[in-house]
Amino acid sequence: MYNLIDTHAHLDGEEFSCDINDVLDRAQKVGVKTILIPNINGTTINNVLDTCKRHTGTLYPMIGLHPEDVKEKEENDRVLDSMEAILKSHTDHTCQFIAIGEIGLDFYWDDTYKKEQKEAFERQILWAETYHLPLMIHSRAAHKELVEIMEAHRHNHIKGVFHCFTGNSDEAKDLLSFEGFMLGIGGVATFKKSNLPEVLASTVPLSRIVLETDAPYLAPVPYRGKRNESAFIANIAQKIAEIYHCTLNEVATTTTENAIKMFGTAIQKTI
Repeated sequence: MYNLIDTHAHLDGEEFSCDINDVLDRAQKVGVKTILIPNINGTTINNVLDTCKRHTGTLYPMIGLHPEDVKEKEENDRVLDSMEAILKSHTDHTCQFIAIGEIGLDFYWDDTYKKEQKEAFERQILWAETYHLPLMIHSRAAHKELVEIMEAHRHNHIKGVFHCFTGNSDEAKDLLSFEGFMLGIGGVATFKKSNLPEVLASTVPLSRIVLETDAPYLAPVPYRGKRNESAFIANIAQKIAEIYHCTLNEVATTTTENAIKMFGTAIQKTI
């Protein structure tokens, strides 16, 4: 059995409300003992925390406002003020926030709130700097804008993960130029028509990736189209081993070390 970490899974969602214990049992059986849970908006924080508290030592929470949940500035400010108050006052050492996320930019379906997304992203980057937490960054159809914003913070000692990376080699190089950051690689790497295997093999060292499922979304082959879950990280790890022409043990060891380096020794206790 290998020690694997799922660095991004929405196990607090209603998709897992009826069988989360079974989901975690299946994950444990393939070596996934640590799972990081991103937050989405102001209404999901309590459920994220409650879910993680019920599974202390396995699930670790993040806090942040997802770009698709960004609205008018007044509403964003209210939500972000509330989140920062929670971040400041949360003292439960058995369930500490592990990162600021899921945050970022998403102009794929709608760029109505493009300006507001940038403002919210900037503010939450400042949280990472203030509270010394890594970032979990979502970016879709926004690479240019993402890099521009990140550039202003290049020398501010921030770190994090560019979640669900599916870009080309040039985009990978842009993101890897930020030294404290890694790429989150998930089920897309297993898709038949994905260019991700070629990009990873040619451009991205194994030392710069962490594994993630993004459950319940983007299940890997052979589960594509079904509900994703953390146990399927094993399928992603196997594909990564094929891409890098190495053993599954090397993938598990390196990506787990990468995750511990990124998110701190708190998660090491479960390995």
